[in-house]
Amino acid sequence: MSYLSNCWYMAAWADEVENGGLLARKLLDQPIVLFRDEQGELGALYDRCPHRFAPLSKGQVANGGLTCGYHGLAFDRNGTCAHNPHGPILRNLSVRQYPVVEAHRAIWIWMGDPALAEPGSIRDLSFLVSAPETAFSKGYLHGQGHYLLYVDNILDLTHVDYLHATTLGSGAFTRTRAQVSETDGHIRVRRDCLNEIPSPLMRSIRGITEADRVDYWNTVEWSAPAVMTLSGANVPAGEARDGPHNNMNTMNVHIMTPETSRTTHYFFASTRDFAVDDAAFNARFAETRNNIFSTEDEPMIQAQQQRMGDADFWDLQPQLLRIDEPSVRVRRKLAQMIKAEAEREQTCHQVEQSAGAPER
Repeated sequence: MSYLSNCWYMAAWADEVENGGLLARKLLDQPIVLFRDEQGELGALYDRCPHRFAPLSKGQVANGGLTCGYHGLAFDRNGTCAHNPHGPILRNLSVRQYPVVEAHRAIWIWMGDPALAEPGSIRDLSFLVSAPETAFSKGYLHGQGHYLLYVDNILDLTHVDYLHATTLGSGAFTRTRAQVSETDGHIRVRRDCLNEIPSPLMRSIRGITEADRVDYWNTVEWSAPAVMTLSGANVPAGEARDGPHNNMNTMNVHIMTPETSRTTHYFFASTRDFAVDDAAFNARFAETRNNIFSTEDEPMIQAQQQRMGDADFWDLQPQLLRIDEPSVRVRRKLAQMIKAEAEREQTCHQVEQSAGAPER
């Protein structure tokens, strides 16, 4: 399977890797070991010792690097062998190293050309850091489906009217046509749901009934490869969006990193501007969200993947509807980016060969 390589993928939440600890995770079909040295500095290496191919994640963090648990060879964060207890350090005793950065409560990894890794190109998710702990929650799902199926799920929120009818759905997303736009490579999907029935969750939080009406706004913004924000706000119907009752703003992230062609690391988090000091509410809010994802979204996407099998999405000739515009645009844009990246790599390879340079 082809992936976009020269971009930042979320590899883990920052607190998944403690000082002196490590985490084994497959990303884009590649086994990776993430670790922190005793001072908290991050490293990411291909999870295979060059000696006898044992997983380095079966070893331990020591002396600022990673020691193989099979025969004791040690590697620093650059993948260079720092210690060979059995003799001299040979030139070929090295492991592939990946650029890795901590930002926005997360660990980000660059799976492509290290020379192109620029931390400033990581999507700005600073609102996750500024949120107080009592108004922030996060989670992770090991998804049993292709990562773009999870992307589709967030881009087309009409599914909440059916899959989440008892919590998030009221029919409003189905009745409201999405406005789709693109700016600076980001694809945005906005819905203005006016004079609508409040969802069950909205009724519970606001203390209103199904007979009441609300105006609410929802915007999803995608950036490559699969980083999405989802913002929402609501007011009583007819009130100004910046009026006195606009105290129901939420900001969410949904980040999908491919594990394999049929499995996904799904990271998500939420913040809000109401009940920000209420830790009990925060816990209930997180529990409700996690339950929705794990018992409704995930089983449906897993079943979807099972029906698709190993077939390519487009080869199955999906019968597209108007609501599919955002996901089609994202899939086509991502395919164009992957193709352009492959063509650049091929051109560089041909130039190197013609110049007599060694292959990379």
